[in-house]
Amino acid sequence: MNQAVTQDTFLRELRDSRPAAALIEQQVRAALAEDLGGGDRTAALLPADRQSRVELITRQNAVVCGGAWFDEVFRQLDPGVSIEWRAADGERMEPGQMLCTLTGATRALLSGERTAMNYLQTLSGTANRARLYADAVAGLPVRLLDTRKTLPGLRVQQKYAVQCGGCHNHRMGLFDAILIKENHILAAGSITAALNAAFAVAAGLPVEIEVESLDELEEALAAGATHLLLDNFDLDRLRRAVDLVGGKARLEASGSVTLDRVRDIAETGVDDISIGDLTKDVVSIDLSMRFVDA
Repeated sequence: MNQAVTQDTFLRELRDSRPAAALIEQQVRAALAEDLGGGDRTAALLPADRQSRVELITRQNAVVCGGAWFDEVFRQLDPGVSIEWRAADGERMEPGQMLCTLTGATRALLSGERTAMNYLQTLSGTANRARLYADAVAGLPVRLLDTRKTLPGLRVQQKYAVQCGGCHNHRMGLFDAILIKENHILAAGSITAALNAAFAVAAGLPVEIEVESLDELEEALAAGATHLLLDNFDLDRLRRAVDLVGGKARLEASGSVTLDRVRDIAETGVDDISIGDLTKDVVSIDLSMRFVDA
């Protein structure tokens, strides 16, 4: 398959996995209410009939993400605003590249600028971070997973951005999988007791358990675990865990994962690596909305 077809397929899958339009509308409505309150007092100084054209430019290498939220900001402020995109979510962008142009009422363009840019800069920053990690393990049979360490109120958006960057999603929240961690085990009394309780109520949900040593791993396997989270294992213990399990369970490495260590971790043979850094310490992408005709 050539590169063009691969990119087209990737972008089509991203469109299919994007959150529903109704959810995006709800999220943007809340974001605009936070910024506009009773109205944009400064934009109101301009004539209501004034029209402008705006160019959105990137000032750095990055991965684009957040177009649907960007569009929705202006749709809610003024459906007459026209947006012409020259880049799609998941595509790489270069310094000086024009991402889109906007034409419409000057008041709406000014009032929506910050909210729209907040979405695009933050989600592109998330996607870009994910792409750096994905590139670091290129060619290896491992999945890089996000975590629940997302910015408050941006869980769905950031998890979508992680996909745009070429990584994968772990559970969305506490409701769509069972992940038994250290405190759950302590409360239940043992790894075996915690797993037995989980299997009794799982009702089709994935069940994963955290282990902190090879002894705990063996206990979890004996109790029927099929997904194991290896918490802060060093490289040698990760390799030993892979050999010990021998494919009988899925192994996820977690804890202290950094960009300079992720390939070494992947080369131990684990199936998954979960990385809080994908969404927790996001650096926004430098973009500029420039009025070229007002």
